[in-house]
Amino acid sequence: MTTYTIPIVLPGGEVILNEQRLHQIFQLSILAKGVHALAECVGGVALWLVSNDAITRFARSITHLELIEDPRDFLATHLLTFAQNFSVETRHFYAFYLVSHGVVKLFLVAALLRNKLWAYPASLVVMALFIVYQLYRFSYTHSWGLIALTVFDVIVIWLIWHEYKLVMRRRPAT
Repeated sequence: MTTYTIPIVLPGGEVILNEQRLHQIFQLSILAKGVHALAECVGGVALWLVSNDAITRFARSITHLELIEDPRDFLATHLLTFAQNFSVETRHFYAFYLVSHGVVKLFLVAALLRNKLWAYPASLVVMALFIVYQLYRFSYTHSWGLIALTVFDVIVIWLIWHEYKLVMRRRPAT
């Protein structure tokens, strides 16, 4: 079996990532995806349960002091405007999007952690589609958070692909 070794040069010397370390990083990245998916589900359910008035009241409460200090504060004014213009339809869309996105990712994370063979290619396809959507959204929002999430997703895709190759090599021939 061919093993990957990835030299990483640090100020104190060189560190080699072997297959065991890559597998641990794979597992941690998948767990991080699972935590993120769970947060999406919780956020989506919260959006479904919370009214638009409650969202506006919350935005007012967290921006109130900042707007007294500086009525033109960029972040506070934009947050308050966003909350005030947040429609019921938009809230329902985000709630549905977060819950469905989270449930799909939780399902795939659980399957990957159980080494289900079908989950590797399915995860690659789903994550690639998420990346396409994130880049599409970036073209409108220019949010660097989306770029950071996309970079993380690309790394996770590589780790899933690498793990899939190892699983396929270890699998007995039929």
